[in-house]
Amino acid sequence: MLNTISNLIIPLMVLLIVIYGLYKNNNIYDSFTDGAKESIPMILSMFTSLLGMMLGINIFLKSGFLNFLLNFIKPIFELLKIPVEILPMALMRPISGSSALAILNNIMSSFGPDSLIGIMASCIQGSTDTTFYVLTLYFGSVGIKKIRYSLKVGLLADFIGIVTSIIVVKILF
Repeated sequence: MLNTISNLIIPLMVLLIVIYGLYKNNNIYDSFTDGAKESIPMILSMFTSLLGMMLGINIFLKSGFLNFLLNFIKPIFELLKIPVEILPMALMRPISGSSALAILNNIMSSFGPDSLIGIMASCIQGSTDTTFYVLTLYFGSVGIKKIRYSLKVGLLADFIGIVTSIIVVKILF
């Protein structure tokens, strides 16, 4: 039943928009094409920012720096009795949402959603944001060049979200 409803939501929304446009006597097709024309310059302005971000993420991942960072931080996590399996996700979440989601999926497949690691990873996923993506896409699309303070505050918020998630999960579970 829920699967059927979820499959019908978008077509029903489109149908409601068309019915509303007909009710208001709007030329729906012209409105659609005008909106599509207006979006092309915005897409082109965001493309360079996204391309640069994707290039940077791939260089970061392929360079082996992530593995170096993991090996550097791993003894600290073991000393604090924090599962080291969440470390890749905690490091990747501010950089790439899709990479963090893939790591979360791997954690859920390996340890299960009800495990300490699964709950901790879920809390980290929900308590942090993709800071670099937000800065690149949103600031780049409107032409903001000076992101220094925004980057610091965003990464600090991510760090606080990660630490708080770990502490709360360790206390409650």
